[in-house]
Amino acid sequence: MEILYAALILGAMGLVFGLVLTFASNFFAVPANPTRDAIRDVLPSANCGACGYPGCDGCADAIACGKAPVNACPVGGAEVGAKIASIMGVEPVSGADRKVARVICQGDCEAAKVKFVYTGIQDCVAAATVADGFKSCQFACLGLGTCVKACQFDAIHIDPVKHIAVVDENKCTACGKCAEACPKAVIELQPASAPVALKCHNTGMGKKVMDVCKNGCIGCQKCAKSCKFGAITMENNLPVIDREKCRGCQVCAEVCPTHAIVALQPRRVAEIDDSVCIGCTICARNCQFGAIEGTLKQPHKVNAACTGCGVCTEKCPKKCITLKEATAPRDPKAAVEAPAKPAPKAPANNA
Repeated sequence: MEILYAALILGAMGLVFGLVLTFASNFFAVPANPTRDAIRDVLPSANCGACGYPGCDGCADAIACGKAPVNACPVGGAEVGAKIASIMGVEPVSGADRKVARVICQGDCEAAKVKFVYTGIQDCVAAATVADGFKSCQFACLGLGTCVKACQFDAIHIDPVKHIAVVDENKCTACGKCAEACPKAVIELQPASAPVALKCHNTGMGKKVMDVCKNGCIGCQKCAKSCKFGAITMENNLPVIDREKCRGCQVCAEVCPTHAIVALQPRRVAEIDDSVCIGCTICARNCQFGAIEGTLKQPHKVNAACTGCGVCTEKCPKKCITLKEATAPRDPKAAVEAPAKPAPKAPANNA
């Protein structure tokens, strides 16, 4: 009889629990939403959280409800954004600049000095707990691969020779996991199309920086002073580049004495179609680098001082100037003086 009672009790408990689960599943069931489900099928299932929502399910729900844009998934990029836009019946979002992770440090084993030999756990977080890391520069990449372990897309590796993190921008999805994992905060998400970037975040100056890393920014302000477009300001002894004002002339990278600012894109140069140019001199008068020469009413030409800033292409009334990729290094010495602007006429004396 005891066995029978036990069986009856277990059966009753199973029935009660089953009823409770059935009620709970109906009560908490997510209503069917074909649009959300279609968006979810398009998303890459990375569940990385880079969109700011709890996984791809949360992202799909936010997009379907209109709380997130159709290009909310940074991993899927423009292709997935276009598919979601089609599902939502809207135009694809255009003009959004793709971002990639970049290591803002050049303190490799050749440039950065070492305080001591570290033989502990081969992990940046663990190493950073020992005297703030084994490199003399407290802002330096430790190169032990914590970021590599955090990346789900095989987009970041440690250079086996220089022992510093290197990002494969073609694979990077800008999920931000490497940046979150880095204890030294040397990884940032930046626009993939940025022409230049600062590769240091040491806030020291001069000798203090050079004593720990020969590639560090020394706060000399040469970049800010050389920028003719007001795109660089100094904050905490470091240059801050205004991407809206930057025209990609790359002069800041040229003048940096420690190469802390580097060019990321091939330099462009202007090319004038002399069959269309009327020699109005507008391009020469607007060129701040003395890179255009020629006489009035004669076709002009571009010399080796051109930075590819593109001002001349915008100012040319005949639209005969285009930009192409440079095939030779820039020569600032080739610059010529811009034509002198005529002096303003004195007001007529009616007396």
